[in-house]
Amino acid sequence: MAVKKKGEYPKIKIKLVKSLIGRSDRQQATVRGLGLRKINSQVIREKRPEILGMIRKIDFLLQVEEVGNDQSQ
Repeated sequence: MAVKKKGEYPKIKIKLVKSLIGRSDRQQATVRGLGLRKINSQVIREKRPEILGMIRKIDFLLQVEEVGNDQSQ
């Protein structure tokens, strides 16, 4: 399996839409690991397997959409 070079992954915009109050420590750590802090905070990340796995664990707290590669962080 060939490894993609840096920058070849499409970008996704991740937005925290629900509160972390009452969530487990693991869920809160996953949100922090994605770089999100407050409700309605947004980050743009590469659509890598590691990021997709984190999103899958807390998908009920997030809103995710794919963006073009021309946007930067």
